[in-house]
Amino acid sequence: MKYEPLVADGFYHIFNRGNNREDIFIENRNYSYFLRLLDRHITPVADIYSYCLLKNHFHLLVRTKEEIEGQLISRAFSNLFNAYSKTINIAYERRGSLFQDRFKRIRIQDEDYLRTLVLYIHMNPVNHGMISDFSLYKYSSYLPLASGEKSFVKTEEIYELFGGREDFISCHNLRQEEIKEMEGSKFLE
Repeated sequence: MKYEPLVADGFYHIFNRGNNREDIFIENRNYSYFLRLLDRHITPVADIYSYCLLKNHFHLLVRTKEEIEGQLISRAFSNLFNAYSKTINIAYERRGSLFQDRFKRIRIQDEDYLRTLVLYIHMNPVNHGMISDFSLYKYSSYLPLASGEKSFVKTEEIYELFGGREDFISCHNLRQEEIKEMEGSKFLE
């Protein structure tokens, strides 16, 4: 598979999953560790707009920094995933690749799609049947964004994208209702 190179000043949906669909987060502490590594390795080269970490995969929405060249951005992501993989392999006495492949990336150039992607990322735990209310899932950026708590996520930029904090929350609640309606209509068919 050919991978699009990361370029400066671009929005990207970054995602990957465990090798053979295995879990990449085994315990709660693994999620926290991944987020610390994300902050350490990625915030110097990209702004983080949203994330969701699930047992066997993750989604990130980032905007690469204007002044950083693409090769350095790719290296930072590689360092993040290598550091995490090595720690998990040592801690759980496993061998081999933790991730299925190199991380996947899709460049986002449309603002409407950008908003849709934020909703998609935050709804992932519901879409995968892990939880019925996305707002209760603690390994996504929704809680820090909705509460306004200090984090490495670009809170003000996300609010601006949705027209404010209240609209950000409202759009998410509306999307969850749409998902529930779609699921309900499946049973009527």
